[in-house]
Amino acid sequence: MTLTTDHSRAVADGAHTHGVGGKPQGSRAERRTSFSLEDIPVPNGREEEWRFSPADRLQPLFQAELGTSGVTVQVTAAPEVKVETVARDDARLGTAGRPGDRTAVTAWNAFEQATIVTIPKEAVTSEVTSVRLEGVSQDATAAHVLVRAEQHSESVVLIDHAGSGLLSETVEIVVEDGAHLTVVSVQDWADGAVHASSHRARLGRDAKLKHVVVTFGGDVVRITPDAEFTATGGEVEMVGLYFADTDQHQEHRLFVDHAVPDCKSRVTYKGALQGSGAHTVWVGDVLIRANAENTDTYELNRNLVLSDGARADSVPNLEIETGEIAGAGHASATGRFDDEQLFYLQARGIPEVEARRLVVRGFFAELIHEIGVPSVEERLLASIEAELEKSMSVITGAPAA
Repeated sequence: MTLTTDHSRAVADGAHTHGVGGKPQGSRAERRTSFSLEDIPVPNGREEEWRFSPADRLQPLFQAELGTSGVTVQVTAAPEVKVETVARDDARLGTAGRPGDRTAVTAWNAFEQATIVTIPKEAVTSEVTSVRLEGVSQDATAAHVLVRAEQHSESVVLIDHAGSGLLSETVEIVVEDGAHLTVVSVQDWADGAVHASSHRARLGRDAKLKHVVVTFGGDVVRITPDAEFTATGGEVEMVGLYFADTDQHQEHRLFVDHAVPDCKSRVTYKGALQGSGAHTVWVGDVLIRANAENTDTYELNRNLVLSDGARADSVPNLEIETGEIAGAGHASATGRFDDEQLFYLQARGIPEVEARRLVVRGFFAELIHEIGVPSVEERLLASIEAELEKSMSVITGAPAA
C-alpha cells in the first residue's frame, strides 16, 4: 500500500489554501543524492525542493567555488569530549549520508577542513559542548561539522551561528547503538546573512536523537535536516522554533526516513511572523518504507501570523509503503493573532500590549521547555522579547528599544 498526502497552507493577506491527495512531485524515496556537483545542477527555482525559496538571494551558495575563510569556528568542549580539526579526506566524513540539494553538494565539495566532535563510548558528559561558527566576511564560505556519539554515550552539543556572512554548511550527526544525543542548532545571524545548512543524521540500534533548530536572525536561512534509521529501536525527536521579521525568509525542510522496522519519530515545529515580506516555509517529509513495519511517527507544524504582509507556507507529506504500522499522522495550522484571546485578557484588566505578549509567550512556552538546555532557553526567551518589542512599537507608536 502507498499512501501519500500533500497538505499545504499559506497566509499572506488572509487567504488560505489547502489541498489533499495525489503523489507529490518527486517522492522523497526517489530524490537524487550525490557527492558530485554534476549530478545536482544549479536550480532555476521551479523545482519542487526550491519552489518556496528565494533562489536569487541564494545564488552565491549555488556556485561550485566557495571559500573557507568567511567563518571562524570555536569549540568549548565538555571534558569527556574529543575535538579534532581534520582534512577532508578523513574516512569518518561523509558517513551520515549524501548531499540532497545544490547547496548541500557545494558545501561538501568546497570545505577543506572539518571539525569533528566525538563523544566516547559510554561517556556521559558533564556539560554542554558548544561549537560556535561566526561569520567574519561577505565571502561565500563552506563549513563542515561532524558530531559522533559512540555507543551508549549521552551528551548535548550546541551549534551556534552568529555574525554576518554567506555560509553553506554541512552538519553530520552519527548516533551509534544505544547512544542518546541532543543537538541544538541556533541561527542567530546579524542582518543580511545568508545561510544554507544540510543536517544529515544516521541512527543505530536503540539510538535516540533530539534535534533542535532555532532560527531568528539573518536575511535568508534554509535548514534541511534529514534523519535515517539504520537499525531497529531508534527514536528521533525533531523540535523547531522560528521567528521571522520584515523581509526575512526562514525555511525548514525535514526528511525522516523510516527504512527499518520498530522505530519512532516525532516532529514539532512552531513559528511566528511579523512585518511586510516576512516569509516562513516548513516542509516535513516522512517516508515509511515497505519493510519498516511497526513504525510510529507524527509531525506537527503551527504558525502564528502577527501582522499583515507576512506569509507562512506549511507542507506536511507522509508516504506509507506498508500497512503494518503502529501509527502515522500529521497536523498543520496557520492563523492570525487570536482576537478572542486578546479580548479575554483585556476584559480582565490586562493592557493590550501585555496581553499580546502573553499570547505569544504561551504559543512558544511548551516548546521552549522541551529543548532541555537552560542557557539556550534563556536566550530564546530574550530573543522573543526583542521581536515582540518591534511589534509592540507598531501598536503603541513608540520606537523599539
